Amino acid sequence: MSKNPVKITETVLRDGHQSLVATRMRISDMLPQLSALDAIGYNALEAWGGATFDTCLRFLDEDPWERLDTLKKHLKTPIQMLLRGQNLLGYNHYSNDVVEKFVHKASEHGVGVFRIFDALNDIRNLKVAIDSALKCTEKPHVQGCLVYTISPVHSNESFVELAIELEKMGCHSVCIKDMSGLLKPYVAEDLVKKLKAAVKIPIELHTHCTSGFGHATYLKAIEAGVDIIDTALAPFSSDTSQPCTETMVAMLEGEERDTGLDRQAMTPISKYFLGVKQDLIKTFNLKGYFDINPNVLDFQIPGGMLSNLANQLKEAGMEDKYQDLLDEMPRVRKDIGYPPLVTPSSQIVGTMATFNVMSGERYKMVPNEFKDLARGKFGKTPVEVDRKFLTETLHISPDDIIEDCSVEDAKAKTFMEFKEELKDKGYLNPTDEDVLSYALFPQVAEEFFKAHYKPITAYVKE
Repeated sequence: MSKNPVKITETVLRDGHQSLVATRMRISDMLPQLSALDAIGYNALEAWGGATFDTCLRFLDEDPWERLDTLKKHLKTPIQMLLRGQNLLGYNHYSNDVVEKFVHKASEHGVGVFRIFDALNDIRNLKVAIDSALKCTEKPHVQGCLVYTISPVHSNESFVELAIELEKMGCHSVCIKDMSGLLKPYVAEDLVKKLKAAVKIPIELHTHCTSGFGHATYLKAIEAGVDIIDTALAPFSSDTSQPCTETMVAMLEGEERDTGLDRQAMTPISKYFLGVKQDLIKTFNLKGYFDINPNVLDFQIPGGMLSNLANQLKEAGMEDKYQDLLDEMPRVRKDIGYPPLVTPSSQIVGTMATFNVMSGERYKMVPNEFKDLARGKFGKTPVEVDRKFLTETLHISPDDIIEDCSVEDAKAKTFMEFKEELKDKGYLNPTDEDVLSYALFPQVAEEFFKAHYKPITAYVKE
């Protein structure tokens, strides 16, 4: 057994299927293999957060809180969730008390590792979520993220500075979150070495294979001393997903950083999930495959969004516009100050690029979310957005430009306001969990409630 094994976080239950089959895996698909996954010896099983919450309610007719309860019942391996800081799992900023309540409830229901990031790497958007997780009675592991991107203003040194701040905030580890597979192998080696020299807490690396770098990037990061890597079992790996678990385990067998995990024990689990993947592609009429595309270094769309984008274009009969959209993304990103493209900034920039391509005229139709990102509501962009672009192209008044996003967060609806809204709609006794579901996705949650909560339950309709 290696004295310094690489630990592995398995993503098949969350990012694997989010990246390849639009997050459509159901809890019933997971249940038959939870015990087997639990026995492998993973560092953690990423199984909640990201797009899973929304998809449970919107497409799968599942309560995400009940899914988490089920996972907790069957797993001793820590359950990891992906949390978007002040965005939680939605697409807006929420008031501090909503963030605090959500984090505490997620911990109570079984989240053992909180991976917390902000789309703009704005520390102000991480503070409340990190502080809340650190205060949870269950003492979960709290991991802060460096959202990795490439631009004229991003560098390994700037990411190290952010890691130092995350350690000061009390994070137990730092994750390099490379959501689009932009991190080159030798750059990864340099970044990990610099991080290991600058902070005392463990370093985890999360990447995607979209560019083709994935496995090589992990190998160089491992040689540089990275502590943990994120991988997905073979059927849900590679392409726009994470590098393959079995491949990385085999690559390190007998070497200095041997994981110590049993690759043979993974084979029947992978065979099962191959069937699940094929079933999901057929059931939901998904595209289900994506080629490696080195041009992701230019358009930078993360894996999960690529799978959704391709399927949405297919449904709209606009597959021929796919390349035009990829070409427009970097132009829009430059206009808005080079934000890393990850939820919600990726969706906001992607929607704007889509409107530009569809209308044939740039910024003819501008969604409010794009204006909010431009004017500072989501935080500080890496480069200040050009004032002429703000006022003349987007028609934003100088008075509406925001310097401190935390002031705007204080204006957001409180937990009690969301609860009262539900009561006004006739749901007299909502649980805290259902209030939180409603706060994140009001229309989707209300449709779910209408379908599931009858007068004989805690929800009594007047």
